[in-house]
Amino acid sequence: MSQPESPLLPHGGYRKLRSYVIAEAVYDATVVFCRRFFVHDRRMTDQMVQAARSGVRNISEGSGAAATSRTTEIKLTNVARASLGDELLRDYESFLRQNGLRVWHKESLEARAMRERLREDHVAQLPPAPAGAVRLTGLAGLADFVGKADAELAGNAMLCAINQAVYLLNRQLKRQSEIFVEEGGFTERLHAARSSRRAEQNGAITPGKPAPACPHCGKPMVPRTARKGEQAGQAFWGCSAYPDCVGTRRLEKVEETNSSDLSDRSDRSGLHKDEDQ
Repeated sequence: MSQPESPLLPHGGYRKLRSYVIAEAVYDATVVFCRRFFVHDRRMTDQMVQAARSGVRNISEGSGAAATSRTTEIKLTNVARASLGDELLRDYESFLRQNGLRVWHKESLEARAMRERLREDHVAQLPPAPAGAVRLTGLAGLADFVGKADAELAGNAMLCAINQAVYLLNRQLKRQSEIFVEEGGFTERLHAARSSRRAEQNGAITPGKPAPACPHCGKPMVPRTARKGEQAGQAFWGCSAYPDCVGTRRLEKVEETNSSDLSDRSDRSGLHKDEDQ
């Protein structure tokens, strides 16, 4: 018997996410920033470091949770976004404002140059800096830069990095929501795997044979078993988009029944109503 597809959803791989890479750099640099500029303010240090940590850790936790819950993945990704964009970003803006320093406009020459430098993952090879000058050598050098640059440069470098992470997390949230709407979640996948295995054990379908397309919407179908009514105990193909689509096919007549007959039959059979969803 063929091995069924795992019901677990795609998950992991968060270390390859650009949002995670930036969030981790922000976390490390925030620790350095707070030790330097909030040396006597333990409470502010704790709050900012915790917000930065929440940003990076919720990305990794959401990636792992995706195995069994797309909704949890979305929620944790949103927590990461909020921790960075609604909390940590505002703390850096407040620091600059309260110390009489500029908050760079996002389209200023300084901000554009800083964002361009942060796009480099590794330490960039740059010409020697003038005496006393400090240069950002790439995202990997953010913590070192924050530990040496003056307060305005350090604070705005952090704003640029956080804004990049938030932008990417917003894109992730949008894509995660689209996937959930299009493909469903763990419950739907687990039910399909269970139904497929049960149908194979009963000899209703041939292992490895591709599922037919729904006669109504064209989406792949999954084997189901009616639990009630006149059709109780009978296996049938049901649309994977159920309950939005109620198309069905009879397992034993998939090869010989044309689409128009199936479409009419699916409206009359009521098989979905008898199934244990």
